[in-house]
Amino acid sequence: MKTMTLFAKWDPKPEFKLGYKDIEGKLTYLGSKVWRYPHIEMVEKEIPAHGPTEALIEVKACGICGSDVHMLQTSSDGYIYYPGLTAFPSTLGHEFSGRIMEAGPKAFNKRTGKPFEIGEAVCSEEMMWCSYCRPCVDGYPNQCERLHEIGFSCDGAYAKYIKVDARYLWSIEELRPIYGERKMYELGSLVEPTSVAYNAVIERAGGIRAGDNVVIMGSGPVGIAACAVLRRSGATNVIISEPSQSRREMALAMGATHAIDPTSVNAAEAVLDITHGMGAKIILEATGLPSLVWPDIERIIWEGKTINATVVIVARADDKIPMNGEVFQVRHANVVGAQGHSGNGTFPRVISSMAGGMDVSSLITKRIKLEDVPENLVMLQTNRQEVKITVFPE
Repeated sequence: MKTMTLFAKWDPKPEFKLGYKDIEGKLTYLGSKVWRYPHIEMVEKEIPAHGPTEALIEVKACGICGSDVHMLQTSSDGYIYYPGLTAFPSTLGHEFSGRIMEAGPKAFNKRTGKPFEIGEAVCSEEMMWCSYCRPCVDGYPNQCERLHEIGFSCDGAYAKYIKVDARYLWSIEELRPIYGERKMYELGSLVEPTSVAYNAVIERAGGIRAGDNVVIMGSGPVGIAACAVLRRSGATNVIISEPSQSRREMALAMGATHAIDPTSVNAAEAVLDITHGMGAKIILEATGLPSLVWPDIERIIWEGKTINATVVIVARADDKIPMNGEVFQVRHANVVGAQGHSGNGTFPRVISSMAGGMDVSSLITKRIKLEDVPENLVMLQTNRQEVKITVFPE
């Protein structure tokens, strides 16, 4: 089968020292410090054989993530932008849905408690947590000590078929009667990024109470999905700050109540004006440029009347934040990091929300074939007109 596989040179920066979880020449938790000169190729690979707890899935839809773009994008000295867990060569693609083609006898469907049936529509977590390490047994699968990630450290879904252990699979059949097959698979490929948003604003930030105000800095797919989740959760003002007009408009259609262009107005002043001086309970940093937006974040917290606000950092960036501790001490505010989407019933809650009317399919602004992936990964490095480009391997 044809796959889109990324290759890169293992060449750690002189100041970089391997961590205890890194594997020399193969795997690192700090990709931007190690991998150099990436390139992507169409590679023929065997259809993977599945084990007793695994299923073979025919990929129906797979979204291009900003992480995929940043694994191919490089700094002036050739190192990849993406700062996280990576092992190359690896077939990219982790936001996917598909159809069960084969399933092992112990590949249990969490919806029925029985092995998956052939033809069942599913989506998948990409965080392959082990369930045995201390973070996993303490209830933190996203911080697994033996973590692997589909499309980052093992082969992903820019391919016709993928095998996945059933523990990471979730049925999306409840979407079929509401949206039809085609849209069901499109929504299924959006469960992963929407779950990243849900994990950030509901689990890591602690959620909201009806009537709270929230601010989302950056309207990539996760930021826009967060608008839908927070509006559905009862936020009164869902304020998006984003320079792209088309993305602001999409965020408004998805649940944002107000949209700010931070290149034409002061974002902090605008938030304080919209909220009548209250500020925000949650501020989501989804730009990937925390050092740029942090002064506005601190001003919203310092001048606003909301005590115990939480800033959630969800965008991945190898960037230092110029943080003033006094602001967070005096205002009883918090800063938390959000990685992943696993645990806490996040995936099934997102799927149920979609079944209940949270239609985020308009995030998909372009549909392409597998062979179109390389040119679109390059295009997305500089073009912000598209929000979510989705690959259809067929």
